[in-house]
Amino acid sequence: MPARALFIAGAGTEIGKTYVTAALTRRLRAQGRAVRTVKPLASGVPPLSDPGFIESDTARLLDAQGLALDEEAVEACSPWRFAAPLSPDQAAVLEGRSLDLADLVGWCRDEIARAEGTLLIEGVGGLMSPVTETATGLDWLRALGLPALLVSGSYLGAISHALTACETLRFHGVKLRAVAVSESPGAPAPVATVAAAIARHAGAPVFCLRRGDACPEELAGLI
Repeated sequence: MPARALFIAGAGTEIGKTYVTAALTRRLRAQGRAVRTVKPLASGVPPLSDPGFIESDTARLLDAQGLALDEEAVEACSPWRFAAPLSPDQAAVLEGRSLDLADLVGWCRDEIARAEGTLLIEGVGGLMSPVTETATGLDWLRALGLPALLVSGSYLGAISHALTACETLRFHGVKLRAVAVSESPGAPAPVATVAAAIARHAGAPVFCLRRGDACPEELAGLI
């Protein structure tokens, strides 16, 4: 049976996308489902030998899958890693490297073809963040033709950002499976209040994840 694949996109940067992806991974595993989670393109990732690597997005996703933090697992999860915490196109320039959208899409398609069960592909930054000199995260998602789980924060302004991302996905024909609102530290309104406001307009199921909470069973059930 073909793998079920889902792209996790962000309404912005540093809003809890990896937190939600890791929580979803743990929930699917707890349900006894086969799941593989990757973040092919990652910025702000120090070398594996650096003590700070354990705080990287790649390390958090490997931990959620119960995988060892070794070179093979890191490469299999995030083949394109950059040290600078910048958009990948900028980080690549600093390292004298380049990235082609066709290579990124091709790698993802190979993973989809060989995956068993569910494959979660976490994007990088926000939906419209550049991933190469000429392509954005939206271009990457559209090229793969996958449904999306949109992750939003609960900070001031998050409602508008989330709904703008929802409309962008809808305009470009991307199926929006659900919206997950991740609690932002210091947000002026409770995350449930923000999620309820987004739900009134999103046209898709909306779930909220407070920090420390497990992924809702209902969200995992949509995957």
